[in-house]
Amino acid sequence: MNRTMSFMKAAFSGLALFLAIALSAGGAHAQQGKGRHGADGRGQQQMTQQDRQRMRDDMRDAYRDRDRARDRPDRQRSMSREDRDKLRRDVEDANRQIRR
Repeated sequence: MNRTMSFMKAAFSGLALFLAIALSAGGAHAQQGKGRHGADGRGQQQMTQQDRQRMRDDMRDAYRDRDRARDRPDRQRSMSREDRDKLRRDVEDANRQIRR
């Protein structure tokens, strides 16, 4: 019986070794197809000259719009002294009318 157990252990170890080698070889084989091709094994499609030019134009427009937005002042210009005085008088008159 001891001999049978020893044989079964050896057979099980051999089977485990075979499975480990088979699984690692399968993983290496799956990685081979990932070179210049996509994950599905097909080659990548090349962009046409028109597509590349269109993409360049789109990016140029996007950067131009971003730069214009950055240059635009978000705040108003400073008021002249006369405009500030007139606004102050108008606000004071409006406050007097509200109090009545």
